[in-house]
Amino acid sequence: DGVATVTLNNPPFNLVTLRLTAELDALLDQLAADGDVRVIVVTGSGERAFCAGSDISEFPDLTEPGVVVERKLVQENATYTKLDRFPKPTIAAVRGLAFGGGLELAVCCDLLVVEENARLCLPEIKLGVIPGAGGTFRVTRRVGEGRAKEMIFFGESIDAATALAWGLINSVVGKGEAVSTAQAMARTLAERPGVALRACKEAIDMSFETTEEAAIQRSLELSGEVFVTNDCKEGFRAFFAKEKPRFTHS
Repeated sequence: DGVATVTLNNPPFNLVTLRLTAELDALLDQLAADGDVRVIVVTGSGERAFCAGSDISEFPDLTEPGVVVERKLVQENATYTKLDRFPKPTIAAVRGLAFGGGLELAVCCDLLVVEENARLCLPEIKLGVIPGAGGTFRVTRRVGEGRAKEMIFFGESIDAATALAWGLINSVVGKGEAVSTAQAMARTLAERPGVALRACKEAIDMSFETTEEAAIQRSLELSGEVFVTNDCKEGFRAFFAKEKPRFTHS
């Protein structure tokens, strides 16, 4: 139904490794180019973790000056940014732990659905390092400066209810329901006009990246683009006919 589910599969905690990052990077390119894919859901295998962060067993080889940036963080940030800027809607379905790089990956998605027993955390400070794959700014954009500093300075986990109250996530569901809920949401989005959804995503993301004047100019351009689509014509037709629109995503 236009939904692709991407599963991080490195049990039991789906840790981020150099190999996993490379495979995810290649897969995102494939899904972006696939016209049959209109929404993606990102989740982790098993119930214990969405992703519990980086595989620390790789760290001893990364402590020489400049090595961690060159060998790990440059590619990791490029891949996470590719997910953040994915041209189609993305939903994270979080079960268990979303720690460190796992939470940094989850907040690259447009929407986060989290099970009630999940825990979320940026614990890097306890290892003497900082969140290095976007957590310092992507989490801050969601929860604000004060909450982000609390999470990052102390490195303590928060529960799903707190994450919802802080605006870090979009919804809390029962245990075992994150993936099915996210996929149901994705199917709804897959029926929506694809060009307009991409335009909405770009326009919203611009609010963090440019001036108000530039955002207005680009939103005018985006409005001009969507008003000449077949989906726009279908939306107007269905409205006046009092029917459900049948969008062709063109």
